Amino acid sequence: MNIASVLENQKIEKRIAITPEIAKKYISLGIDVSICENYASHLGIKDEEYKELGVSILKDEKLILSNADIIVQLGLLSDDKNSILKGNQTFIGILNPYENKDKIDTLVKKNINIFSLEQLPRITRAQSMDILSSQANLAGYKAVVESFANFEKAIPMMMTAAGTIPAAKVLVVGAGVAGLQAIATAKRMGAIVFATDVRMASKEQVESLGGKFLTVEGSENLETEGGYAKEASEDFKKKQEDLLSDTLKKIDIVICTALIPGKKAPVIIKENMINNMNAGSIIYDLAAIQGGNTAFTKVNEIVDKNGVKIMGESNILNKLPTSASNLYAKNLYNFVSNLYDKENKKININLEDEIIEKTLIK
Repeated sequence: MNIASVLENQKIEKRIAITPEIAKKYISLGIDVSICENYASHLGIKDEEYKELGVSILKDEKLILSNADIIVQLGLLSDDKNSILKGNQTFIGILNPYENKDKIDTLVKKNINIFSLEQLPRITRAQSMDILSSQANLAGYKAVVESFANFEKAIPMMMTAAGTIPAAKVLVVGAGVAGLQAIATAKRMGAIVFATDVRMASKEQVESLGGKFLTVEGSENLETEGGYAKEASEDFKKKQEDLLSDTLKKIDIVICTALIPGKKAPVIIKENMINNMNAGSIIYDLAAIQGGNTAFTKVNEIVDKNGVKIMGESNILNKLPTSASNLYAKNLYNFVSNLYDKENKKININLEDEIIEKTLIK
Protein backbone atom coordinates (compact mmCIF):
# COMPACT_ATOMS: atom_id res chain seq x y z
CA MET A 1 0.00 0.00 0.00
CA ASN A 2 1.43 3.35 -1.07
CA ILE A 3 0.31 6.83 -0.06
CA ALA A 4 1.52 9.81 -2.08
CA SER A 5 1.33 13.56 -2.36
CA VAL A 6 2.65 16.11 -4.85
CA LEU A 7 3.08 19.87 -4.69
CA GLU A 8 0.02 22.09 -4.92
CA ASN A 9 -0.03 25.13 -7.19
CA GLN A 10 2.30 27.33 -5.12
CA LYS A 11 0.62 30.52 -6.33
CA ILE A 12 -2.56 29.61 -4.47
CA GLU A 13 -1.62 26.96 -1.91
CA LYS A 14 1.48 26.65 0.30
CA ARG A 15 0.19 23.98 2.68
CA ILE A 16 1.28 20.35 2.39
CA ALA A 17 -0.57 17.12 3.19
CA ILE A 18 2.29 14.97 4.55
CA THR A 19 4.74 16.35 7.13
CA PRO A 20 7.80 14.34 8.29
CA GLU A 21 6.07 13.60 11.60
CA ILE A 22 3.05 12.15 9.79
CA ALA A 23 5.16 10.31 7.19
CA LYS A 24 6.72 8.43 10.10
CA LYS A 25 3.25 7.46 11.36
CA TYR A 26 2.16 6.16 7.95
CA ILE A 27 5.33 4.07 7.67
CA SER A 28 4.71 2.62 11.14
CA LEU A 29 1.30 1.44 9.84
CA GLY A 30 3.10 -0.42 7.05
CA ILE A 31 2.19 2.12 4.35
CA ASP A 32 4.90 3.29 1.93
CA VAL A 33 5.11 7.05 1.43
CA SER A 34 6.05 8.81 -1.83
CA ILE A 35 6.46 12.54 -2.45
CA CYS A 36 7.99 14.74 -5.14
CA GLU A 37 11.33 16.51 -4.90
CA ASN A 38 11.34 19.73 -2.84
CA TYR A 39 7.89 18.84 -1.56
CA ALA A 40 8.20 20.94 1.60
CA SER A 41 11.33 23.00 0.93
CA HIS A 42 9.24 26.21 0.85
CA LEU A 43 8.39 25.49 4.52
CA GLY A 44 12.04 24.99 5.43
CA ILE A 45 11.74 21.18 5.45
CA LYS A 46 14.47 19.50 3.41
CA ASP A 47 14.07 16.31 1.39
CA GLU A 48 16.69 14.68 3.64
CA GLU A 49 14.28 14.81 6.59
CA TYR A 50 11.86 12.63 4.65
CA LYS A 51 14.56 10.35 3.24
CA GLU A 52 15.87 9.57 6.72
CA LEU A 53 12.41 8.25 7.60
CA GLY A 54 12.25 5.98 4.54
CA VAL A 55 10.09 8.17 2.32
CA SER A 56 10.54 7.72 -1.45
CA ILE A 57 11.29 10.99 -3.24
CA LEU A 58 10.89 11.10 -7.02
CA LYS A 59 11.25 13.79 -9.68
CA ASP A 60 8.38 12.58 -11.86
CA GLU A 61 5.05 13.63 -10.31
CA LYS A 62 3.10 11.64 -12.87
CA LEU A 63 4.95 8.47 -11.87
CA ILE A 64 4.23 9.19 -8.20
CA LEU A 65 0.52 9.61 -8.91
CA SER A 66 0.16 6.59 -11.19
CA ASN A 67 1.79 4.27 -8.60
CA ALA A 68 -0.16 5.53 -5.59
CA ASP A 69 -2.98 3.64 -3.89
CA ILE A 70 -3.92 6.67 -1.81
CA ILE A 71 -3.35 10.30 -2.86
CA VAL A 72 -3.64 13.06 -0.25
CA GLN A 73 -3.76 16.72 -1.28
CA LEU A 74 -5.23 20.04 -0.22
CA GLY A 75 -7.42 20.40 -3.29
CA LEU A 76 -8.02 18.81 -6.68
CA LEU A 77 -5.12 18.26 -9.05
CA SER A 78 -4.74 20.06 -12.37
CA ASP A 79 -6.48 18.47 -15.36
CA ASP A 80 -3.28 16.97 -16.78
CA LYS A 81 -2.54 15.24 -13.48
CA ASN A 82 -6.14 14.14 -12.99
CA SER A 83 -5.94 12.32 -16.33
CA ILE A 84 -3.25 10.05 -14.84
CA LEU A 85 -5.48 8.78 -12.04
CA LYS A 86 -7.03 5.35 -12.50
CA GLY A 87 -9.68 3.06 -11.07
CA ASN A 88 -9.48 1.86 -7.44
CA GLN A 89 -7.18 4.68 -6.39
CA THR A 90 -8.32 6.74 -3.41
CA PHE A 91 -8.11 10.55 -3.49
CA ILE A 92 -8.56 12.57 -0.28
CA GLY A 93 -8.62 16.34 0.20
CA ILE A 94 -10.69 19.51 0.61
CA LEU A 95 -12.36 19.25 -2.77
CA ASN A 96 -15.20 21.78 -2.66
CA PRO A 97 -17.68 19.43 -4.41
CA TYR A 98 -20.26 22.19 -4.92
CA GLU A 99 -17.97 24.18 -7.20
CA ASN A 100 -15.97 21.28 -8.66
CA LYS A 101 -18.86 18.94 -9.45
CA ASP A 102 -17.91 18.28 -13.09
CA LYS A 103 -14.26 17.51 -12.34
CA ILE A 104 -15.17 15.23 -9.45
CA ASP A 105 -17.86 13.44 -11.48
CA THR A 106 -15.23 12.64 -14.11
CA LEU A 107 -13.01 11.04 -11.46
CA VAL A 108 -15.91 9.12 -9.92
CA LYS A 109 -16.79 7.68 -13.36
CA LYS A 110 -13.22 6.32 -13.52
CA ASN A 111 -14.01 4.36 -10.30
CA ILE A 112 -11.70 6.51 -8.20
CA ASN A 113 -12.72 6.71 -4.54
CA ILE A 114 -13.11 10.43 -3.81
CA PHE A 115 -13.30 11.67 -0.22
CA SER A 116 -13.96 15.35 0.49
CA LEU A 117 -13.15 16.08 4.11
CA GLU A 118 -15.20 19.24 4.49
CA GLN A 119 -18.21 16.89 4.48
CA LEU A 120 -17.17 15.14 7.70
CA PRO A 121 -20.08 14.68 10.10
CA ARG A 122 -19.90 16.68 13.31
CA ILE A 123 -19.67 13.70 15.65
CA THR A 124 -17.25 13.07 18.51
CA ARG A 125 -15.37 10.31 16.68
CA ALA A 126 -14.62 12.64 13.75
CA GLN A 127 -13.19 15.51 15.79
CA SER A 128 -9.57 14.43 15.26
CA MET A 129 -10.19 14.50 11.49
CA ASP A 130 -12.09 17.81 11.39
CA ILE A 131 -10.11 19.84 8.87
CA LEU A 132 -12.64 22.70 8.85
CA SER A 133 -12.18 23.29 12.58
CA SER A 134 -8.39 22.97 12.65
CA GLN A 135 -7.92 25.34 9.73
CA ALA A 136 -10.66 27.79 10.77
CA ASN A 137 -9.07 28.06 14.21
CA LEU A 138 -5.85 29.36 12.65
CA ALA A 139 -7.75 31.58 10.20
CA GLY A 140 -9.63 33.30 13.04
CA TYR A 141 -6.39 33.99 14.88
CA LYS A 142 -4.58 35.30 11.81
CA ALA A 143 -7.49 37.54 10.74
CA VAL A 144 -7.23 39.39 14.05
CA VAL A 145 -3.44 39.72 13.78
CA GLU A 146 -3.72 41.06 10.21
CA SER A 147 -6.46 43.51 11.19
CA PHE A 148 -4.53 44.82 14.17
CA ALA A 149 -1.42 45.23 12.02
CA ASN A 150 -3.38 47.53 9.68
CA PHE A 151 -5.20 49.42 12.45
CA GLU A 152 -3.36 52.68 13.13
CA LYS A 153 -4.18 52.90 16.83
CA ALA A 154 -3.23 50.95 19.94
CA ILE A 155 -5.40 47.94 20.78
CA PRO A 156 -5.40 47.73 24.62
CA MET A 157 -6.37 50.56 26.94
CA MET A 158 -3.26 52.47 28.02
CA MET A 159 -3.15 54.87 30.94
CA THR A 160 -0.26 57.31 30.72
CA ALA A 161 0.73 60.61 32.29
CA ALA A 162 -0.22 62.24 28.99
CA GLY A 163 -3.71 60.76 29.04
CA THR A 164 -5.64 57.55 28.50
CA ILE A 165 -5.86 55.65 25.21
CA PRO A 166 -9.17 53.74 25.04
CA ALA A 167 -9.24 50.06 24.13
CA ALA A 168 -10.18 49.17 20.55
CA LYS A 169 -13.67 47.77 20.03
CA VAL A 170 -13.93 44.62 17.93
CA LEU A 171 -17.05 43.01 16.45
CA VAL A 172 -16.93 39.38 15.34
CA VAL A 173 -19.68 38.40 12.91
CA GLY A 174 -20.22 34.64 13.09
CA ALA A 175 -19.18 32.74 16.23
CA GLY A 176 -18.14 29.40 14.76
CA VAL A 177 -14.64 28.01 15.22
CA ALA A 178 -12.96 30.92 13.39
CA GLY A 179 -15.09 33.49 15.16
CA LEU A 180 -14.47 32.07 18.63
CA GLN A 181 -10.71 32.03 18.05
CA ALA A 182 -10.94 35.63 16.78
CA ILE A 183 -12.76 36.60 20.00
CA ALA A 184 -10.16 34.86 22.17
CA THR A 185 -7.24 36.43 20.27
CA ALA A 186 -8.71 39.94 20.35
CA LYS A 187 -9.44 39.66 24.07
CA ARG A 188 -5.89 38.45 24.81
CA MET A 189 -4.55 41.54 23.05
CA GLY A 190 -6.69 43.87 25.15
CA ALA A 191 -9.64 44.71 22.89
CA ILE A 192 -13.29 45.02 23.95
CA VAL A 193 -15.08 42.33 21.94
CA PHE A 194 -18.67 41.98 20.74
CA ALA A 195 -20.04 39.09 18.66
CA THR A 196 -23.17 38.05 16.82
CA ASP A 197 -24.38 34.77 15.34
CA VAL A 198 -27.64 33.26 14.10
CA ARG A 199 -27.12 30.25 16.38
CA MET A 200 -28.26 30.98 19.94
CA ALA A 201 -26.01 28.19 21.22
CA SER A 202 -23.09 30.53 20.46
CA LYS A 203 -24.10 33.00 23.18
CA GLU A 204 -22.68 30.94 26.05
CA GLN A 205 -19.47 30.23 24.11
CA VAL A 206 -18.94 33.91 23.28
CA GLU A 207 -19.51 35.00 26.87
CA SER A 208 -17.18 32.30 28.21
CA LEU A 209 -14.39 33.96 26.21
CA GLY A 210 -15.15 37.39 27.60
CA GLY A 211 -17.12 38.69 24.61
CA LYS A 212 -20.50 40.40 24.68
CA PHE A 213 -23.12 38.58 22.59
CA LEU A 214 -25.43 40.82 20.55
CA THR A 215 -28.87 39.24 20.49
CA VAL A 216 -31.34 39.99 17.73
CA GLU A 217 -34.75 40.65 19.29
CA GLY A 218 -37.09 37.68 18.93
CA SER A 219 -34.38 35.63 17.24
CA GLU A 220 -34.79 31.94 16.54
CA ASN A 221 -32.05 29.35 16.64
CA LEU A 222 -30.82 28.98 13.05
CA GLU A 223 -28.63 25.92 13.45
CA THR A 224 -28.63 22.74 11.36
CA GLU A 225 -28.45 19.28 12.90
CA GLY A 226 -24.81 19.21 11.81
CA GLY A 227 -24.01 22.29 13.89
CA TYR A 228 -23.67 24.73 10.98
CA ALA A 229 -25.55 27.97 10.46
CA LYS A 230 -28.49 27.91 8.06
CA GLU A 231 -29.90 30.78 6.05
CA ALA A 232 -31.88 33.32 8.05
CA SER A 233 -35.40 34.53 7.29
CA GLU A 234 -35.95 38.00 5.81
CA ASP A 235 -37.43 39.17 9.12
CA PHE A 236 -34.32 38.04 11.01
CA LYS A 237 -32.04 39.68 8.46
CA LYS A 238 -33.87 43.01 8.87
CA LYS A 239 -33.62 42.91 12.67
CA GLN A 240 -29.95 41.90 12.47
CA GLU A 241 -29.30 44.76 10.03
CA ASP A 242 -30.83 47.30 12.42
CA LEU A 243 -28.78 45.98 15.33
CA LEU A 244 -25.53 45.99 13.34
CA SER A 245 -26.14 49.45 11.89
CA ASP A 246 -26.32 50.90 15.39
CA THR A 247 -23.41 48.83 16.76
CA LEU A 248 -20.98 49.55 13.92
CA LYS A 249 -20.99 53.28 14.67
CA LYS A 250 -18.77 52.58 17.70
CA ILE A 251 -16.74 49.62 16.36
CA ASP A 252 -13.09 49.93 15.28
CA ILE A 253 -12.47 46.46 13.80
CA VAL A 254 -14.88 43.91 12.33
CA ILE A 255 -13.97 40.25 11.73
CA CYS A 256 -16.45 38.58 9.35
CA THR A 257 -16.64 34.77 9.41
CA ALA A 258 -20.22 34.00 8.37
CA LEU A 259 -20.48 31.15 5.86
CA ILE A 260 -23.22 28.77 4.74
CA PRO A 261 -21.75 25.47 3.42
CA GLY A 262 -22.16 25.16 -0.34
CA LYS A 263 -23.66 28.62 -0.82
CA LYS A 264 -22.52 32.16 -1.51
CA ALA A 265 -21.59 33.97 1.69
CA PRO A 266 -24.43 36.15 3.06
CA VAL A 267 -23.90 39.91 2.66
CA ILE A 268 -24.29 41.12 6.25
CA ILE A 269 -22.37 44.42 6.31
CA LYS A 270 -24.26 46.65 3.86
CA GLU A 271 -23.12 49.89 2.20
CA ASN A 272 -25.10 52.15 4.56
CA MET A 273 -23.53 50.42 7.59
CA ILE A 274 -20.00 50.97 6.29
CA ASN A 275 -20.81 54.61 5.59
CA ASN A 276 -21.68 55.02 9.29
CA MET A 277 -18.36 53.56 10.50
CA ASN A 278 -15.50 55.79 11.63
CA ALA A 279 -12.66 56.46 9.18
CA GLY A 280 -9.66 54.33 10.09
CA SER A 281 -11.79 51.32 10.96
CA ILE A 282 -10.91 47.88 9.57
CA ILE A 283 -13.12 45.06 8.26
CA TYR A 284 -11.42 41.70 7.74
CA ASP A 285 -13.64 39.38 5.70
CA LEU A 286 -12.78 35.69 6.07
CA ALA A 287 -15.69 34.89 3.76
CA ALA A 288 -14.09 36.76 0.83
CA ILE A 289 -13.46 33.66 -1.29
CA GLN A 290 -17.20 32.83 -1.18
CA GLY A 291 -18.35 36.32 -2.14
CA GLY A 292 -17.77 38.08 1.16
CA ASN A 293 -19.92 39.26 4.07
CA THR A 294 -19.67 42.93 3.03
CA ALA A 295 -21.02 44.83 0.06
CA PHE A 296 -17.51 45.78 -1.11
CA THR A 297 -15.23 42.83 -0.36
CA LYS A 298 -12.73 42.00 -3.11
CA VAL A 299 -10.48 38.97 -2.91
CA ASN A 300 -6.81 39.81 -2.28
CA GLU A 301 -7.47 43.54 -2.31
CA ILE A 302 -7.73 46.22 0.37
CA VAL A 303 -10.77 48.31 -0.52
CA ASP A 304 -10.92 51.79 0.99
CA LYS A 305 -14.51 52.97 1.46
CA ASN A 306 -14.70 56.43 3.01
CA GLY A 307 -11.61 55.66 5.08
CA VAL A 308 -12.79 52.19 6.15
CA LYS A 309 -10.41 49.46 4.97
CA ILE A 310 -12.05 46.21 3.83
CA MET A 311 -9.66 43.26 3.59
CA GLY A 312 -10.09 39.70 2.38
CA GLU A 313 -7.73 37.05 1.04
CA SER A 314 -8.25 33.96 -1.08
CA ASN A 315 -6.25 31.87 1.39
CA ILE A 316 -5.20 33.46 4.68
CA LEU A 317 -3.64 30.14 5.72
CA ASN A 318 -0.85 30.76 3.20
CA LYS A 319 0.42 33.17 5.87
CA LEU A 320 0.59 30.33 8.40
CA PRO A 321 1.48 27.39 6.12
CA THR A 322 3.67 25.49 8.57
CA SER A 323 1.17 25.49 11.44
CA ALA A 324 -1.73 24.84 9.06
CA SER A 325 0.12 21.93 7.39
CA ASN A 326 0.92 20.32 10.74
CA LEU A 327 -2.74 20.29 11.73
CA TYR A 328 -4.04 19.32 8.28
CA ALA A 329 -1.60 16.41 7.95
CA LYS A 330 -2.70 15.07 11.36
CA ASN A 331 -6.37 15.35 10.36
CA LEU A 332 -5.61 13.40 7.17
CA TYR A 333 -3.65 10.72 9.01
CA ASN A 334 -6.53 10.15 11.43
CA PHE A 335 -8.94 9.85 8.50
CA VAL A 336 -6.70 7.42 6.60
CA SER A 337 -6.19 5.34 9.76
CA ASN A 338 -9.96 4.94 10.03
CA LEU A 339 -10.16 3.97 6.35
CA TYR A 340 -7.22 1.55 6.38
CA ASP A 341 -7.65 -2.13 7.22
CA LYS A 342 -4.36 -2.76 9.02
CA GLU A 343 -4.81 -6.54 9.18
CA ASN A 344 -5.38 -7.01 5.44
CA LYS A 345 -3.35 -3.95 4.40
CA LYS A 346 -6.02 -2.44 2.18
CA ILE A 347 -8.58 0.35 2.03
CA ASN A 348 -11.90 -0.69 3.54
CA ILE A 349 -14.78 1.48 2.34
CA ASN A 350 -17.28 0.52 5.01
CA LEU A 351 -20.42 2.53 4.23
CA GLU A 352 -21.87 1.61 7.63
CA ASP A 353 -19.24 3.94 9.10
CA GLU A 354 -20.84 7.41 9.12
CA ILE A 355 -17.48 9.13 8.64
CA ILE A 356 -16.76 7.18 5.45
CA GLU A 357 -20.32 7.31 4.16
CA LYS A 358 -20.63 11.10 4.55
CA THR A 359 -17.29 12.01 2.98
CA LEU A 360 -17.34 9.59 0.02
CA ILE A 361 -18.56 11.26 -3.15
CA LYS A 362 -20.68 8.80 -5.08
